[in-house]
Amino acid sequence: MTKAELVVKIAEKANLTKANAERALNAFLETVESTLVSEGKLTLTGFGTFMVELRKSRVGRNPRTGLELKIPETKVVKFRPGKILKDAVK
Repeated sequence: MTKAELVVKIAEKANLTKANAERALNAFLETVESTLVSEGKLTLTGFGTFMVELRKSRVGRNPRTGLELKIPETKVVKFRPGKILKDAVK
């Protein structure tokens, strides 16, 4: 599903115009992003938890040359689904 398709679904379910649905979705996404940057974790009870974790540095290999290279540590966003979402997908 694309963002445009999601906006249409939100507009239908919440009885909003597409423009209002898109504003609401953008506000949600901006809030998730700013919360993860500032706090590192966002929990939506029943749906799941978004969290920022540190991936340690590791040794990788260039597939073309076979040379080893060091991949630096980096922050990654992970998602752990909640019980309601897990049950809905089953």
